[in-house]
Amino acid sequence: MPASAAEPVDYTLKVGDTRIPLNDLIGHPLRLDYDGVIRCIHCDRTTKKSFNQGYCYPCFRKLAACDSCIMSPEKCHYHLGTCREPEWGETHCMTEHVVYLANSSGLKVGITRASQVPTRWIDQGAVEAIPMLRVATRQLAGLVEVACKQHVADRTNWRAMLKGDVPELDLPAERSRLLGLIAGELADLRAEHGADALREVSEEALSLSYPVEVWPAKIKTHNLDKEPSVEGVLQGVKGQYLILDTGVINIRKFTAYQVRLQVFARA
Repeated sequence: MPASAAEPVDYTLKVGDTRIPLNDLIGHPLRLDYDGVIRCIHCDRTTKKSFNQGYCYPCFRKLAACDSCIMSPEKCHYHLGTCREPEWGETHCMTEHVVYLANSSGLKVGITRASQVPTRWIDQGAVEAIPMLRVATRQLAGLVEVACKQHVADRTNWRAMLKGDVPELDLPAERSRLLGLIAGELADLRAEHGADALREVSEEALSLSYPVEVWPAKIKTHNLDKEPSVEGVLQGVKGQYLILDTGVINIRKFTAYQVRLQVFARA
């Protein structure tokens, strides 16, 4: 997928074994029909309810990807020998992470595996993002994020993000300001984990644009659990959302749902 302000992010939607190019469908009427079947994205068993965006309850309870430390990485317990799946922890948590600042609905701090840049920024609908630190593990990234959260938000206002109502920010200046504010916490972490475990970086900001023809004036959401058939003209895609003229749908939320997609000719 392109990652520049000059060319919009190129989205595809996976339906079954087929990947459908969404950018080409903007301006077309489409319809999503949910047939009532949910299949766990890990074990493929049928489940009445999706947990953590696609898992059945047994997998939700046993997989490391669904543990509480995924949402609160500072609580990682790999070093205690209690990780649900140590091999998964090695590849996903005990690896380099990036602490970054992003502008999706205003300034926010976030973390992601180094290998997930810029995918994570696109997933959040950021119009611009900048790395702030590179750290040795997910837990360290989480501890830095906790320090940052005293001064800056860690969540996106998804409604503002979908309206395209995003203020301009000087991310390099914000990075310098925030690093100054958390200098004490960073010094403590380096003293405990080693100087090389947390590295401040001077990488440039990355600007992103999205394939949106019309921004919604008001945000109405579609929910397949309440309305199994959703239809409307596709007006854009941003972050995890399809923007229809009838409302928006968080497509990530329904990852495990069995749906049929119909696309119609432009009016």
